[in-house]
Amino acid sequence: MLMWRKIEEKAGHLYIQQKIRGFCHLYVGQEAVVAGSASAIRPDDNMITGYRNHVHPLSKGMHPKYMMAELFGKSTGCSKGNGGSMHMFSKELRFFGGHGIVGGQIPLGAGLAFGDKFAGNDRITLCYMGDGAVRQGALHETFNLAMLWKLPVIFIIENNMYAMGTSVERSSNVHDLYKLGAAYEMPSFQVDGMKPETMHDAVVEAATRARKGDGPTLLEVKTYRYKGHSMSDPQKYRSKEEVEDYKEEDPILWTLSVIQKNKWATEKEIDAIEERVNALVEESVKFAEESPFPDASELYKQVYIEENYPFIRED
Repeated sequence: MLMWRKIEEKAGHLYIQQKIRGFCHLYVGQEAVVAGSASAIRPDDNMITGYRNHVHPLSKGMHPKYMMAELFGKSTGCSKGNGGSMHMFSKELRFFGGHGIVGGQIPLGAGLAFGDKFAGNDRITLCYMGDGAVRQGALHETFNLAMLWKLPVIFIIENNMYAMGTSVERSSNVHDLYKLGAAYEMPSFQVDGMKPETMHDAVVEAATRARKGDGPTLLEVKTYRYKGHSMSDPQKYRSKEEVEDYKEEDPILWTLSVIQKNKWATEKEIDAIEERVNALVEESVKFAEESPFPDASELYKQVYIEENYPFIRED
């Protein structure tokens, strides 16, 4: 979580320096959500999310230099420089994006789970979304089919209270978003997303249910982002006092306090962790800066399949 925090903060600085272009949505404050859920699944399980997606592939084992290179739009990035901030991807790690369309990943997550159920394995899918995405009609269609077919998918609403700049209270008649699962008789729970251990326990329970063939679970995870919706967000919809109040629940400070209380690491060991993280961040930035941009010929690749199929005209 410390590495994720520092590399996201570094990305923010690099964006201001115009080394990162386009949109950039930082995950600062929400690290415990992914830390707890990723630790509760197997490496071969699937993960898919929206466009606040820098940290998710790192939780699946991606080296941060490939994520940073993608932010720079470089050919060594995890999406070969084609995706940028909003479209991280790794087939090898079974991380299936990074999707820019709000809520677009929700039916795709169910599709991944359907594929695994069809194949007869016990793999599960974590499908993350923001609180704004639950207002999309595709969510309800997906929930219906996921329950009808008992798909092995865990839907995780990362409720940071604001869809861009609009609060849940101003955009939804249902304020406790986990209740949306009740219409489909889907097991649904609210989870403290500022502590990795509560996330871990909730996902373990849901994953066990999914692997047994009992279908999906909906988790509304209460979390908070300390930065704006994106780097261009002036954040006029919330007060500085509110942000400072939530910083008292900082998941990294909480985790550090638990480590210190239980004497799981000495201060020297904690300092060594911070030094390793700082070095890793600098290594990632150096790799991104020194990597080449994609060749112009890449514009014509990865759009159409290259193999010849009978239904494609050869002329």
